[in-house]
Amino acid sequence: MKIDKRIIPLAIGGLGIGTTEFTVMGLLPDIANSLKITIPEAGHLISAYAMGVVIGAPILIGYSVKFPPKKVLMVLMILFTLFNGLSAVAPDYTSMLIIRFMSGLPHGAFFGVGTVVASRMAGKGKEAFYISLMFTGLTVANLVMVPLVTYIGHAYHWKLYFAIVALIGLFAILFLKLWLPAIESNQDTHFLEELKFLKNKQSWLVLGITAIGFGGLFTWFSYITPLMTIVAGIQSNQMAYVMVLAGAGMVVGNLAGGFISDRLGPEKTCALLIFLMMISLAGVFFFAEHQNIALILTFVCGALSMSVAAPINIMMMKAAPKSEMMAAAFMQAAFNIANAMGAFLGGIPLEYGFSFKYPSLVGVGMTFIGLAISLRYRYLYGKETPGKDDTAVDCIPCDK
Repeated sequence: MKIDKRIIPLAIGGLGIGTTEFTVMGLLPDIANSLKITIPEAGHLISAYAMGVVIGAPILIGYSVKFPPKKVLMVLMILFTLFNGLSAVAPDYTSMLIIRFMSGLPHGAFFGVGTVVASRMAGKGKEAFYISLMFTGLTVANLVMVPLVTYIGHAYHWKLYFAIVALIGLFAILFLKLWLPAIESNQDTHFLEELKFLKNKQSWLVLGITAIGFGGLFTWFSYITPLMTIVAGIQSNQMAYVMVLAGAGMVVGNLAGGFISDRLGPEKTCALLIFLMMISLAGVFFFAEHQNIALILTFVCGALSMSVAAPINIMMMKAAPKSEMMAAAFMQAAFNIANAMGAFLGGIPLEYGFSFKYPSLVGVGMTFIGLAISLRYRYLYGKETPGKDDTAVDCIPCDK
């Protein structure tokens, strides 16, 4: 299958974003030692980035919807590259904390604009697959770049991690300039107009599915290292391979989710995938002691963690046809809320002395709620025939 080169700049941007977001977790001890702070204090750098994503997504989208999407994406990637470059030379913890917050600001806005651009470039009935192609960069980051950059950061210096991310950002800017087509902006809107989608129940149901249902998988992913080393008995020096296995699942699941969604419809696909999430998390709880089964479930959970990205974004664009970019930006905020909720709620049983397989049981409860919301959404708004959504935007012709 020939890949449309116009989607590649968005995937490269996703590669950079995924690398900067997830590599830091493996380098926290190095950062803490270098900056002479505790590991929990170094963990605040993750929180600062996530806060930047949540705040930056709606604000930057709100003030950029009148401008051509290609220029907006280039400016967002310039900001991303600049702040990651500054992270590589930050002299102390306080400045690093501020810069990591600033680095997170363009994250959600880039994916928000990119999601809409990808859907417009797609042919009829291929919108979800094109969105999944954009998110391929994020999944490849987990499969290849995160283990590679983590190794480089350990072996040489953790600041090289930010320099590599900045280099990826430069490539993204270049290919955005060369390959992304010009797309008309929405000149007849403003910030408050863009936020009107929050008045409808349909939008809130999608945000609820994302924040709660998707959060169930973060109860598993947040504690995957102690789960696999303490419960499953994997040697700690083998965890890099376990993370590669999870990353491979993310790559496969992301593309599969987009492919299936274009055939079954996003509402049915979303409900099915969240149901499978619930079953797989239950499997982790009951079978994590069995090493081989635990490894299989690592791949499966990794796949399911990204498979819902494309269909849930299509559902959100249907819910907010006149505010697609802002709605997609709120989706990025919801994904980060899912991350925070999953880690927090999954940690509660650990505080009471339960084993590291119990966070996944919390995840079962969260995905059950997400499934209930998803079924409610499908009952109220789902269409039986995929590919016939009147709100879909005509695709941009391929360059000849």
